[in-house]
Amino acid sequence: MRILITNDDSINAFGLKELVDLAKKYGDVVVVAPEYEQSGKSHGINIHRGIQLKAVDIGLGVPAYSVDSTPADCVRIAYYGMKLDFDLVFSGINSGLNMGEDIFYSGTCAAVSEAAFINKAALAFSTYPNRQGDLRPWFDRVMDYMLAEDLLKAGRIYNINVPNNPQGLKITFQGKTYYDIEFVLREGLYYQEGEHHYERDQDNHGSDVWAVFNNYISITPLKADRTDHDLMRKL
Repeated sequence: MRILITNDDSINAFGLKELVDLAKKYGDVVVVAPEYEQSGKSHGINIHRGIQLKAVDIGLGVPAYSVDSTPADCVRIAYYGMKLDFDLVFSGINSGLNMGEDIFYSGTCAAVSEAAFINKAALAFSTYPNRQGDLRPWFDRVMDYMLAEDLLKAGRIYNINVPNNPQGLKITFQGKTYYDIEFVLREGLYYQEGEHHYERDQDNHGSDVWAVFNNYISITPLKADRTDHDLMRKL
């Protein structure tokens, strides 16, 4: 397989290098990742300015390029600009979970959505902050499952979240999160303060949130199509 790797924590992030090291046994790897951290940039792209692409050495023996833009633009540049031929996109390993509504804010998850737009299979990987190494003992098991079940067909994308002490794998749906925040004005600028919470009630049973808080690696199949098909059938 030919594997494109990106992230939102920047090309110098530990999690990206960890993912490159894990991925090399599965195919030919090329890295196209943001020059600077892009956390929370969602699916933003640049359409009004030029984007700088630079070859860099990340010390892992694979071609690597930094992009001064977002994770979504990294995938776009790789495909439309560099004309790279790849079968699979990996995004991560993110320092911080991406569950529930986090998916919509996440640059890590936006990269796999962009992969779906060009009909590529893709996996987004996230862990607790500064715990990216927790994926290493389980990465081969995740990949073995994906390959054995033929889950990496073109256009299929998955959001994978890893707890601190995994006990197994679970296929999950997107759970619920909420933000207890406010914006505080200081010296003429607004700053977000407050906490991010995950819904852990019974309604969330079987979700990504439920799985991670019950020590399972959560594998959530996603779609780029945001149409509410259930509602459409009623209209």
